[in-house]
Amino acid sequence: MILHVEEAKYLGGHRVWLRFNDGFSGEINLSDELDGPIFEPLKNEDYFRQFVVRYNTLSWQNGADFAPEFLRDTLAQQNLEPDAKRRAG
Repeated sequence: MILHVEEAKYLGGHRVWLRFNDGFSGEINLSDELDGPIFEPLKNEDYFRQFVVRYNTLSWQNGADFAPEFLRDTLAQQNLEPDAKRRAG
């Protein structure tokens, strides 16, 4: 199965709730992941919140995006809370 983001909801700041096609879901904070020129505009929260789910991942109008595998791995590392759920997809 090719991993992809199925749903994303903006939570404030640089936090997003994500649900993947394998059933994994939870809250991710991307504030420490905005390195490099393409991600510079995303440091502005108003711009950051304008993401869409496109090409199986979070994407922004300037062409910035994150690989779904990176998002899932980062989410798994950040979320030790019980609300990060793994469900059969």
